[in-house]
Amino acid sequence: MSGNRGILVVVSGFSGAGKGTLMKELMAKYDNYALSVSMTTREPRPGEVDGVSYFFVKESAFEEAIAQDGLVEYAKYQKNYYGTPKKWVEEQLDGGKDVILEIEIQGALKVKEKMPETLLLFVMPPSAAELKRRLTGRGTETAEEIQGRLERAVEESEGIEQYDFIVVNDRLEECAARMHEIIQTAHKRPEFNREFINQFKEELKALPKGEK
Repeated sequence: MSGNRGILVVVSGFSGAGKGTLMKELMAKYDNYALSVSMTTREPRPGEVDGVSYFFVKESAFEEAIAQDGLVEYAKYQKNYYGTPKKWVEEQLDGGKDVILEIEIQGALKVKEKMPETLLLFVMPPSAAELKRRLTGRGTETAEEIQGRLERAVEESEGIEQYDFIVVNDRLEECAARMHEIIQTAHKRPEFNREFINQFKEELKALPKGEK
């Protein structure tokens, strides 16, 4: 079967849903994933490594990538560009890796529009009360900032129905296993196996005709 190419998987979720921890668990437990490395025009922070943390580039190089359609998606935040290099993603997919891209809803839907075969997964906590508990439990934000994140979650919840699958992050290991199973099952979907299907059709037509 000619289904060796990887799948682009976009993972979104509310702040506090545990996306980052889930991605680390998935990467540690399974070896067929590549976590997408973003390109950015901001300066590296202490400890960040070019090509690992981000691909750090000048603004002119980023804008050239935009002009040449060299990005899967991009956005500008506080005077700096952030985006996903298409060449890097394609290299990983061609190498058989399932590439995971962690971005918010608007970016995810743009990726789906540009690359329809993308698998969209949305990570949710078991309940709204649990989401608030997790945000509060981090102890890194003020009550006002937490309220802002919850209000943002209300807005984001309007786009959940456009995702392919919902993954409820209740127990980390179980959630990672469920996500892995969804992605591996997706490899069998027709849109991810066009080459194999087309080849099979041609072979079918070429079979010797039986005698009447």
